[in-house]
Amino acid sequence: MIGKILVCFGTRPEAIKMAPVIHELQKEKMEFKICITGQHREMLDQVLDFFEIAPDYDLDLMRPGQQLNSLGAGILQTMNDVLIEASPDMVLVQGDTTTAFMVALAAYHRGIKIGHIEAGLRTYNHQAPFPEEGNRQLISRIATKHFVPTQTARENLLQEAIPEEQIMLTGNTVVDALEFGRVKLFQGYSNDEIAQLKEIINPDKKLILVTGHRRENFGNALEDLCEALKEIAARNLAQIVFPVHLNPQVKEIVTAKLSGLENIHLISPVNYPCLLWLLEKSDLIISDSGGIQEEAPSFQTPLLVTRQFSERMEGVRAGFSFIVGSSKKTIIEKTTSLLTTSPRYNNSANPYGDGKAAQRIVSVLKTGL
Repeated sequence: MIGKILVCFGTRPEAIKMAPVIHELQKEKMEFKICITGQHREMLDQVLDFFEIAPDYDLDLMRPGQQLNSLGAGILQTMNDVLIEASPDMVLVQGDTTTAFMVALAAYHRGIKIGHIEAGLRTYNHQAPFPEEGNRQLISRIATKHFVPTQTARENLLQEAIPEEQIMLTGNTVVDALEFGRVKLFQGYSNDEIAQLKEIINPDKKLILVTGHRRENFGNALEDLCEALKEIAARNLAQIVFPVHLNPQVKEIVTAKLSGLENIHLISPVNYPCLLWLLEKSDLIISDSGGIQEEAPSFQTPLLVTRQFSERMEGVRAGFSFIVGSSKKTIIEKTTSLLTTSPRYNNSANPYGDGKAAQRIVSVLKTGL
């Protein structure tokens, strides 16, 4: 059995994907503590509240206009003190954020084992996504246990000469998390954001959910997406809900181009249960989010991926996702096609997981294999 475990994360997506692991660690009565860096703040706190998670350490490192190097240096320096005090046998990190890499590096420097959840995702293009592709490849060089979500991710690590006995195929914990959230919604959970959305969304009209936040889409690519959305709205193909990311490089462009237009609702970033509610109601999703690529198949909802490269090709091969980049023409054409001839998935399984990933991860930690 792995002894003391330190679970570390800093962003909302990490928190969502770590929550099922934390719940399973609690269920199995394993010894662990939770450390958050606060790379995201308000959005992170919403997830902690929804999943009823209380951190033991909060580094609270988010600063306005923070650059990657200053964030990384802050995590590396402050994590050293946490690792000394917590004295874990293993540190668990998730995904490919600056938090995940710098926490892993801090643990490596102190000779502490590293468990990497959602390991093995690759585009093999260090600029797409940036800095995530670099982060996850670097974590793989120093991790002890690699919990991979899919067979493709496993094969990537084997090709990189990661020992087979260190790789565990588990599925993605995001599927565990959304199943937990859907049960809460089914049991009547609601909040002010969901209530407000019910007021502005026409239930008799098709709905497109749009999100965008990737660095590689800042500038011209985001402007092209906005132009495509303007045309889709003008054609009255559907109503569009766009939770606008708080990053000024996203918010300023989206607000300038899409504010006040008919059929377009620009709203503040939504909390996790509200996102699940929107995913449930949507007829189409347009997004550059990795997490949404993994979540959409559970809702049997088609997704346009506004990126040139994706490390999540399982959804593309299964027919759930379509890579369209930022081409205005392609986005409009594919949106029109999918809204007029909805694909039939016949309840196809989500290729990213079955809702039991956390059980498999904790089983490995418990047995020490």
